[in-house]
Amino acid sequence: MRKELKLAGRYVRKYWWRYVLGLIALFAVDQINANVPLLSGELTDGLAAGRLDMSGVWNIVLRLLGMGSLIMLGRFGWRVCLFGAARLVERDLRGELFAHLETLSMSWYNEHKTGDLMAHFTNDLGAVRGLMGMTVISTFDATVMLVLVLISMIRFVSFRLTMIAVIPLILIIFGDIWFGKAMHRRFLARQEAFSALTDQTQEAISGIRVIKAFVQERKELAAFARANANSREKNLAVVRLMALVLPLLDLVIGISLLLTLVFGGRMAIYGEITIGQFVAFNSYVTMLVWPMIAVGESVSNLSQGLASLRRIRTILDEKPEIREEGDPSITSLRGEIELRDLTFRYPGSAEDHPALQGISLRVRPGETLAVIGRTGCGKTTLVNLLERLWDTEDPDMIRMDGHPLREIPLHVLHRDLACVPQDSFLFSDTIENNIAFGVQQASREEIMAAAEAADVHDNIMEFPNQYQTLLGERGVTISGGQKQRISIARALMKDAPVLILDDSLSAVDTDTEERILSRLQELRRNRTTLIIAHRISTIQHADHILVLEDGRTAEYGTHEELMKAGGLYRSIYDKQQLEAQLAKEQGESGPEGGEPA
Repeated sequence: MRKELKLAGRYVRKYWWRYVLGLIALFAVDQINANVPLLSGELTDGLAAGRLDMSGVWNIVLRLLGMGSLIMLGRFGWRVCLFGAARLVERDLRGELFAHLETLSMSWYNEHKTGDLMAHFTNDLGAVRGLMGMTVISTFDATVMLVLVLISMIRFVSFRLTMIAVIPLILIIFGDIWFGKAMHRRFLARQEAFSALTDQTQEAISGIRVIKAFVQERKELAAFARANANSREKNLAVVRLMALVLPLLDLVIGISLLLTLVFGGRMAIYGEITIGQFVAFNSYVTMLVWPMIAVGESVSNLSQGLASLRRIRTILDEKPEIREEGDPSITSLRGEIELRDLTFRYPGSAEDHPALQGISLRVRPGETLAVIGRTGCGKTTLVNLLERLWDTEDPDMIRMDGHPLREIPLHVLHRDLACVPQDSFLFSDTIENNIAFGVQQASREEIMAAAEAADVHDNIMEFPNQYQTLLGERGVTISGGQKQRISIARALMKDAPVLILDDSLSAVDTDTEERILSRLQELRRNRTTLIIAHRISTIQHADHILVLEDGRTAEYGTHEELMKAGGLYRSIYDKQQLEAQLAKEQGESGPEGGEPA
């Protein structure tokens, strides 16, 4: 709890003047409220004793109206200050949380689901806002009102009657201690259930194509029903606790009012207090109801807010594995890549099964390196290491421009390295904005030139809104080949010294692939290019070809050298040629080709 309060205190200090002004206004309102029953008592006693005429009555009425006006202004003031501060804290904390998420490493995202993270930005931040706003108000208001009302009851009415009326209310304090602990546990469970429900919903919607294709609607509906039922049960656990506590609170308050009527009425009958004092005392007891209810609400909101703050703090305490260790003197890259006995294994994997082992090569600026191999041989791992999404144990295993990769500032590395990932990701935005995503400013002509280089311009012009066409989530409204080519155009817009194509031509036909590659050869002169591919047609013109097998170098050389060697590369080539020939023959045969359809 100490760490959560420390985090909350940091934001309170940031907006301290709002909290100070708000609490001053709230204190003033409570002070005025505490004097209202005294005027009621004065009016009652004056009328009973015949001491007040109409001018005296109007005087008290005008004083009450003036106090009401001040209370109205004070309430407006503390609401603006305190609720406004809570909204500002929510905004800043949301921004800090999002900014921190951008710094975390890929390994962390592999272990956390999107739905759970979204719950932090919705329910958890809402609970924190309540903690920084309503909980502060309730706690301060309840404390001040309780003290002021008790002082007024003792000072202007009777100490003995005050003690009688307050005895039942003391039980609320002890009940609140148990209530707070129980509410904290139940609310934390409720938030976790909501996270699971959010994640189930998000994953089902994102994978709706797969669900429909495999006719698994009923299965997913049952899974959603289970997550929904779990969330419902955890919410009901919170509601049941509130349903138990609030009636008990009303019972205790009712007992206090009953004791006030019995003993206060007796004291008024025997002249120990006046009728006006009895009326004022009943008003004070009624005013004590809010502080007592507020105590319970404060404990509940405090428990909920701290539980959510704990979940948020857990993320903020996460440290990225990929840290900025760069040399500030390195401001740009030329594109030289060198691997020195590169060996890497993912955390948790077996020591005798590294993803990459003993890879050594050197690519000079302006050259093209192609990497080919069977699925799972380590091609994408190599890309991830070059982008520093993962780090090797020995920082000298990967060097760029003669520097260990870790010495290059991250912003320089990511600025001067453009990558088209295997899974092309497009944002729910226009095609134009998706292509221009990686640059600060871009003209329409530059965007169109990049699209033409990626051989997607003609497709874009066929859309009704052309470059202003709004893509669906993850580019769902266009084909896989179009997604890949728009991603290539986005990478080309950066004109980075190093371009990585991670199997980014797999969804296009061979003719389109040939056109794109020929344009890349023209555009990427004096620029380093790394191509990951499964088809030899994609890489045969590369300056260097690395053939991987089980994470190791199987062969290395040019296309001609590897063909002469007659090894794995030649085997892959022959197999692909045979597949192409069979596909061609099947395309030529058919109902009119002499074979039955």
